[in-house]
Amino acid sequence: MAKKTKSKPAPTLADRIVAPILWVRRWLLRAVLLAVLIALGIVGAHRVFNPPDTLYMRQEAARLGALDHQWVPMKGIAPVMARSVVAAEDANFCLHWGFDMGAIRAAIEDGAGRGASTLSQQVVKNVYLWHGRSWPRKALEATITPVVEMFWPKRRILEVYLNVAEFDTGVFGIEAASRHYFGIGSKDLSPVQAARLAAILPAPKDRSASQPSGFTRKRAAQILDGAATIRRDGRAACFED
Repeated sequence: MAKKTKSKPAPTLADRIVAPILWVRRWLLRAVLLAVLIALGIVGAHRVFNPPDTLYMRQEAARLGALDHQWVPMKGIAPVMARSVVAAEDANFCLHWGFDMGAIRAAIEDGAGRGASTLSQQVVKNVYLWHGRSWPRKALEATITPVVEMFWPKRRILEVYLNVAEFDTGVFGIEAASRHYFGIGSKDLSPVQAARLAAILPAPKDRSASQPSGFTRKRAAQILDGAATIRRDGRAACFED
């Protein structure tokens, strides 16, 4: 006599609802994991290979028709330029892991009147994200910044920053900026010229390094002192040979 096989019970309504949800959740997790692996691969690759033009650079190129931009390695940039931009934008660059908690606390206490973005955060915004204030961008920036700090040495972070920063309308990177304002390569910048270039970074379309206003001159003098200070006290050690 043939042995009877048990038939599977018919799926219940709950089964028919839950099964697609589980399938979607499983594939969403796989998609998220794949996205994370791709992001890690891209950030890791940019430790060695220069990133392409940023989204903002492409937007400006479309608007203006062309850009003035030339990539230059760190060894081709005057060391005083690196110290000047750190003194101007992120004096504790060598001491933090991507976020300057002291600056963040001070910004919270002062309200919205001042920023607390480190050079690492600015590199992430410029290279991987978009300009503008929004919570999604800030959340992505906060997620990617520690990854960049983990994969890239501080010298590389500063090198990328100096090569993608905007210094005037359509002028990107320190090499183009040096030639645009002073007619020399970035390797030949004097301390005063470097300080003036660093002084215009917060508002490059409104300030000039070659024809500085009184405010820009005063700010450049402060940066000049700051660059000398961080060299003396060791806060430039992480990016200097």
